[in-house]
Amino acid sequence: MLATDVAAKRFQPTKFRNGYDQSEVDDFLDRVQATLAGYEQGRPVDPITPEEVVNARFRATRWREGYDQGEVDDFLDEVVVALRQHATR
Repeated sequence: MLATDVAAKRFQPTKFRNGYDQSEVDDFLDRVQATLAGYEQGRPVDPITPEEVVNARFRATRWREGYDQGEVDDFLDEVVVALRQHATR
């Protein structure tokens, strides 16, 4: 997974059902993107850890638009795998 993959990722919006707060997810993914970009350049600065991704929690939305929780969770699982691969290099 590359930093550009994170930047290009789009999630299905939700409305009238539980979703994740979009701004929280976007801010978190900005950190993930910066970490991956740092690894790609050979110099990660304050990288986010796989454990931080596993433990990430986002506010739920119900009556306003959010991101589909399943899609976000599945993508974060992929992020964990990518970060663990970088940690073993």
